[in-house]
Amino acid sequence: MANIKFGLVVAGLLGLILWLSTYIVHERELAIKFKLGEIVSTVTEPGLNWKIPIINNIRKFDSRVLTLDTPSERFLTSEKKNVIVDSYVKWRIIDARNYYASTQGDERIAVSRIISILNDEMKGQFGSKTVREVISGERSAIMEAVNVNAGAKTKGLGIKLVDVRIKKVELPENVRESVFGRMVKERATVAKAFRSAGEEQAKGIRANADRQRTEILAEAYRKSEEIRGDGDAQAAKIYADAYGKDKDFYAFYRSLNAYRNSFKDSSDILVMDPDSDFFKFFKDSSGIE
Repeated sequence: MANIKFGLVVAGLLGLILWLSTYIVHERELAIKFKLGEIVSTVTEPGLNWKIPIINNIRKFDSRVLTLDTPSERFLTSEKKNVIVDSYVKWRIIDARNYYASTQGDERIAVSRIISILNDEMKGQFGSKTVREVISGERSAIMEAVNVNAGAKTKGLGIKLVDVRIKKVELPENVRESVFGRMVKERATVAKAFRSAGEEQAKGIRANADRQRTEILAEAYRKSEEIRGDGDAQAAKIYADAYGKDKDFYAFYRSLNAYRNSFKDSSDILVMDPDSDFFKFFKDSSGIE
């Protein structure tokens, strides 16, 4: 029985020593091994690792992407106008040794350093842009520049900036109305220029359409006169040919047309000499008196 108890005690001691001599680094962690307070090595791969109890101690850090929602900050534009900027940054630890050396492994210190670096870069970027550029369309360029420049600085801290995003850019209440009023005035000026150009083009189009209309009508009138002239010539030729074939019949036919046109209405009155040539076919169908 004594041997069994002794064996259990030995096994327990060995288990305790084994437990104190190992540590596990998960896939979401980075670790630093210290020897009496001095950094011995860093562990970047997940798995089971060895240490000397009491001599070595281990610090672990989260290697996942973290989100830092920065507080609103005021920055001056190139026009010396204040803008209020809300942004956030995605960051992660990539070098545990540098991270510990620059922040003592304290995430609050790391966040403070990141905010300071971001604010310096934001100040430079916004200081080179006008209010109009900042509000209307330069955010992507600003975010890209801040990401590159600030990322180069945080890399020395063992930190990688995964992404920097500007959520909102606002104007202080005291300058918002004046800035928007100026923007409205500028847009109105541009709109007026477009309208003037459109009216000028419309005048040109109308003038061109009127010219084409006049030319088309003139050409149509010319062709109609040519056709009418050809018709009159052909009619005259037909009349002439008919008159040449039978002069007496042609004279009789023309007189009938004259009678028909003169006596269209029963109330028509014609005062003429009965012996005039107009009534010659009334006297004799041959027209001979």
